[in-house]
Amino acid sequence: MLTIDVITLFPEMIDAAVSHGVLGQALKSERLSVKTHTPREFAQDRHRTVDDRPFGGGDGMIMLPETLEKTLQKVQHKNSKVIYLSPQGKTLTDEMARSFSKEEHLVFICGRYGGIDQRIINSYVDQEVSIGDYVLSGGELGALVVIDALARFIPGVLGHDDSADKDSFSEGLLEYPNFTRPRAYLEQEVPEVLLGGNHKVIEEWKKKVSALVTLKKRPDLFKEFLKVENEKYQAQKKKKTAAPLKELIEFYKTLSENDLKVLGLEDLREEDFNV
Repeated sequence: MLTIDVITLFPEMIDAAVSHGVLGQALKSERLSVKTHTPREFAQDRHRTVDDRPFGGGDGMIMLPETLEKTLQKVQHKNSKVIYLSPQGKTLTDEMARSFSKEEHLVFICGRYGGIDQRIINSYVDQEVSIGDYVLSGGELGALVVIDALARFIPGVLGHDDSADKDSFSEGLLEYPNFTRPRAYLEQEVPEVLLGGNHKVIEEWKKKVSALVTLKKRPDLFKEFLKVENEKYQAQKKKKTAAPLKELIEFYKTLSENDLKVLGLEDLREEDFNV
């Protein structure tokens, strides 16, 4: 079982969030453990002070290194990976979340105010992680994003073992559009292929639609996907299909006006394939 310890000045933020939904079920089934710890536990003065002004001046208060270090020493062991949530860190990806899910023990440090003392980062932090190029008032929301993302890769957490592998980014592609009853709604009908029982055909269709959705919404991801697909194609001794891009264009041409509309692809044009 993956054990996660979160160091935060606001443990109630973490405790409340992980008690619901997928994370709540993961905790109840003991596939994941999330505990919170606050540096205030080690504060010595009557105000339980955990921050102070930065040397050299500047905005914000810096979390005191002594209380933070004692909290780290309380939870850290030889197999721990310490992560500091920071806008300066490497941006979280699906691959990174998958890697974190395989760790034995994760410790998340949630900064507040002006951040934490750099000496703690130098001495204790294994990796800085960001959830995007923007600044939040603290690391708690970032920690929750990372925990939620990694939990999906823990076996048994989701309803189906392959659910995480079919989500957006799992194969370098965005997820295909999903539909439920009724078949016709808002003058849009569910594509006919999804109503058939040929699961192999449906899976192949979904992958091609995922590629088209990615081309439209994230051409940067599509370029990387196409690069990998071309390498696979070139490695084939006997090529049974057309080149990946040509095959995708031919598939695009088979989609009806209704299909393009309901899939959100009606403004996709052939010239968009020139990536």
